[in-house]
Amino acid sequence: MLNSLSALKTSFLCVLTLVTFIHSEPVFANEEEEKNLELAEDAKSAIIMEVDTGQVLYNKNENEKLPPASMTKIMTMLLVMEALEREDIRLDEQVTASEHAASMGGSQIFLEQGEQMTVHELLKGVAVASGNDASVALAEHIAGTEEKFIKKMNDKADELELKNTHFNNTTGLTEKDHYTTARDLAIMSQALLQYEKILEYTSIYEDYLRQGTDKEFWLVNTNRLVKHYDGVDGLKTGFTSEAKYNLTATAQKDGMRIITVLMGAESPKKRNKQTTEMLDYGFQNYQKVVLAKKGEEIASIPVEKGKTKTVPVTLERNAAIVLPKGKKIEKIDREIDINDKVIAPAEKGSAAGVVQFYDGEKKLAEKELVLDEEAQSASWYVLFKRTLSSLTGQMS
Repeated sequence: MLNSLSALKTSFLCVLTLVTFIHSEPVFANEEEEKNLELAEDAKSAIIMEVDTGQVLYNKNENEKLPPASMTKIMTMLLVMEALEREDIRLDEQVTASEHAASMGGSQIFLEQGEQMTVHELLKGVAVASGNDASVALAEHIAGTEEKFIKKMNDKADELELKNTHFNNTTGLTEKDHYTTARDLAIMSQALLQYEKILEYTSIYEDYLRQGTDKEFWLVNTNRLVKHYDGVDGLKTGFTSEAKYNLTATAQKDGMRIITVLMGAESPKKRNKQTTEMLDYGFQNYQKVVLAKKGEEIASIPVEKGKTKTVPVTLERNAAIVLPKGKKIEKIDREIDINDKVIAPAEKGSAAGVVQFYDGEKKLAEKELVLDEEAQSASWYVLFKRTLSSLTGQMS
C-alpha cells in the first residue's frame, strides 16, 4: 500500500516551459461588453461548464434550489454506470418489472408487471425516452427497492459535495424536498460523463424496444438537439408543470466538451433556443488548452520490496485549462509532489502524488498522479540477492 500524501513524501520542482499560446483576437471588444452578456433570459437558472476542468464559463442563479423533473435521471444513470463498472450488473442480464415499477405514470416505456427486459434495453428506455418505469425497474434491480436506491442517490450527492441537492425518487416526479441546482446538475453530469459508454445511449435519436413483436415501442429522444445541433450527444431533458422545461445538454467540438444546464424555461422551443445560445457562446468564445495528457509519464517512484526498483507515475486524467480565445500564456511551470516511495504490492492506478501547473504565481490546475503499472512484490530469492549485494558493497 502507498504511504499517505501527508507522510514520507519528497517535493521537488520540475520547471518546464511548455509552449507559447497565441490565439486570435479576443471575441469581446472590451470587458464591459462581456460583463453585460445575458444568456438564458427566459430561464430561472443556468450554467455552462467545461467537463475536463470543471471551469464555469457562465452562470445565472446557479445555486438556486429548483425541482429538476426528469433531469433527476442523470443521477440514476450515474449509479447504473457505476454498478456496471463494478460488475454488480451486466448489460445483458434480465430485469423483471415489479408491480411498483409498472405503475409509474408520466413518461414511460409501458412496462407490464412481470415483463423482462435487459439492463441494456432499460438503460435505453431511461436515456432516450425518459421512462419512469424503466428508471424504477433499474433502481430496484440494483438496490432491491427504490427506497434503498434513493439512499444511494443521496449518498452519492454527499460524495460529490452537492450541498443543494436532495432526492426523494429516481424519476423526477414532483415531490416535496426533491430539488437540486444548475451547478449540482453540472457536477453530476461531469461525473456521469466519466463513463463514455453512456453517450452511446444518450446520443440515440430514435430506436425501438420489443422490436418485431405486437408491442413494439418507438423511442424518440426527448432531447431534440441530439439531431439538430452538431456535436450534441446528450444528456437529459425534464418537464413537470412545477419545474417547467429543463435541459442538461453536452456537446464536444475541437477537443472541448461542455455541459449546459437550463432550468425553468417557459416552453420547449425557448428551452432549446436558449440552450443552443449557451452552446454557441461556449464554443465561440473559449478553447481548451491541454497542459499534459492522461497517461503521460511525469516521474517514477521507488518501490520497497518490489519486483522492480521503480514504477512510472502518470497523470490520472488530462490536465487542461479553458481560456478565452485571444488569451496568451507565455509559459507554464510544473510543480511535482510525490510520495517518497511505494511499498509492494500496490495496484496500478494507486495514488502517488499530485502535479500542479502554474502561470507565474497563479495556479492553473492540479491533477492526481497514479502508478502506471502494478508494483509487484519481489520473491524472497530476489530480496535475498539484493540484501547480499548490499552487504557485499558495504564490505568492499
